[in-house]
Amino acid sequence: MSVKKRSIAVVGLGHVGAHVAFTLGVMGIADEVLLCDKKEDKLVSERQDLMDAVKFMPHRVNYKIAKYEELSECDVLINCIGDIKLCATGNRDDEMNFTVVQVADYIPKVMAGGFHGIIINVTNPCDVITHLIAKLSGLPQGHVFGTGTGLDSSRLVSAISQQTGLDPNSFTAYMMGEHGNAQMVPWSLIAFGGKKLSDMATDAKFVFDKEDIQKKTINAGWVTYHGKQCTEYGICCTAATLAKAVLRDEKKITAVSAPLTGEYGEAGIFCGVPAVVGINGVEQVMEYPLPEQELTEFKECCAKIRANITKASKLL
Repeated sequence: MSVKKRSIAVVGLGHVGAHVAFTLGVMGIADEVLLCDKKEDKLVSERQDLMDAVKFMPHRVNYKIAKYEELSECDVLINCIGDIKLCATGNRDDEMNFTVVQVADYIPKVMAGGFHGIIINVTNPCDVITHLIAKLSGLPQGHVFGTGTGLDSSRLVSAISQQTGLDPNSFTAYMMGEHGNAQMVPWSLIAFGGKKLSDMATDAKFVFDKEDIQKKTINAGWVTYHGKQCTEYGICCTAATLAKAVLRDEKKITAVSAPLTGEYGEAGIFCGVPAVVGINGVEQVMEYPLPEQELTEFKECCAKIRANITKASKLL
């Protein structure tokens, strides 16, 4: 009897890529993880370390070194190429000069090898690189998407959880817009067991300093970066959870960098919004009625992404 293996490729074995590969095993998501990186010694070392950990994982995982052209049978490819040192300025956009060129070089090689799965992008600037991968790959709409504001949403949820004392999974809250400094909190969408935040104002725990919360959420990544010069745990869990949603066809509503085709009055870009993620990648963008002020803020985020797409195109 032949059993289909759940196979995932991780491209770029830096801090994030290596942790994504590890998390795919620890969370029991993949049966096979293919590792790709230009640095041969790095690949050999990471594979050895990962294989040493397989004994302690929930099921057997095979970590293999592969070339870009050898990923045709992978169900999902997670792009983690980057140079985190370029983000030391506090602006993810500054990584663009490196990541645009790298992605433009290897994606055609992956596609030439016959890849036809789902691509999840982590690389910054996330929305811009996701747009570039979609364009270069020629994959069907929705088959390419990014982690986007998924991690930022987790940071917002964490802040709300700490103030209210509620379990992070007992309410919904999203960050929308750019995965970067230009992102916003749609406060109108926050709900506690179906009850809107606006209906909870009689309890002091649910009265938030909105400006402070948004600022702390946007700056959370830089708090992490300041002491360790990278981010790892939050983003690797975000990427692995999205891969699981694809492989298990979960139809999970979560914030991702998704292709907009008219939702919120925007089209032709990838942007952080709640969307349904399943076996076909982003299967539906969730379009909610936003108050005028929130919609204006969202459109400002989209304008920033468009400006960066223009900058990226000049690097090719």
